[in-house]
Amino acid sequence: MSLTIDGVTKKFGTFTAVNNLHVSVPKGEMFGMLGANGAGKTTTFRMILGLLEPTEGTIHWREQPLTYNQTNCIGYLPEERGLYPKLTVKDQLKYLGRLKGMKTQDIQKEMKMWLERFEVPEYEHKRVEQLSKGNQQKIQFIASVLHRPELLILDEPFSGLDPVNVELLKKAVIDLKKEGTTILFSSHRMEHVEELCQHLCILHRGSPVVEGNLKNIKRSFGKKNVIIQGEFALEPLVDIPGVLRHQETSAGAKFQIANEETAKLLFQAVATAGFVQKFELEEPSLHDIFVEKVGTRYE
Repeated sequence: MSLTIDGVTKKFGTFTAVNNLHVSVPKGEMFGMLGANGAGKTTTFRMILGLLEPTEGTIHWREQPLTYNQTNCIGYLPEERGLYPKLTVKDQLKYLGRLKGMKTQDIQKEMKMWLERFEVPEYEHKRVEQLSKGNQQKIQFIASVLHRPELLILDEPFSGLDPVNVELLKKAVIDLKKEGTTILFSSHRMEHVEELCQHLCILHRGSPVVEGNLKNIKRSFGKKNVIIQGEFALEPLVDIPGVLRHQETSAGAKFQIANEETAKLLFQAVATAGFVQKFELEEPSLHDIFVEKVGTRYE
């Protein structure tokens, strides 16, 4: 394992921000951290960065205790903007790169490569305050990866980006993973976590309520979804045993069901009561699991 968080607890006085967290992140994996505001994600990131000391437990990187002195191997993209608005992009990245021990010529090389990749080479000499929020986010991402970190922490990396730039940044993150970077990833967009992460942890009020391989988590959840499109009466279907929730859609309805046997009963009922254009059984979404475990929507 690259990163191991073993029994970590963080207290601020009588308040417990993180409670007995156990997480193992393999090298080159992308690990998702989910939780509503105040769940303990950012506190966990700050402990990994050495900005906060755990009250209990240990954090290891490559089987060695992770200390503040090792932070040059870590890249961090915070949820909040952390750039100097009056500096040009070039001076901003040069300053941050030097703090990570980089040589000026290496900074220049990496900066040009990333600016071209993000299709904004003309921003090199612009002040940060002159950029849109989305482009500021691009520069902040570049600052977090400029020194080619072994461990990258991304806290809401797609915040403020339009769909085109989300795909641009997502491709960059996937490529970094392929190159061997270990990534901790937090996002309010669960579809991004599902798409990018193989393992995840859901925190609720500081405590982990779900942790492990995403496929295994979905399999063990049991409940599944059924999508039905067509023309049919909804009322008889919602009373079928095992139908837990239902939601009307523009083309039909979506059902959360207890098991596959319920899916058979649904199919038999709808096939004899109306026109079915589409009947699809799918695994539970990460959002379904979050709502079940935490008891609230994640938005």
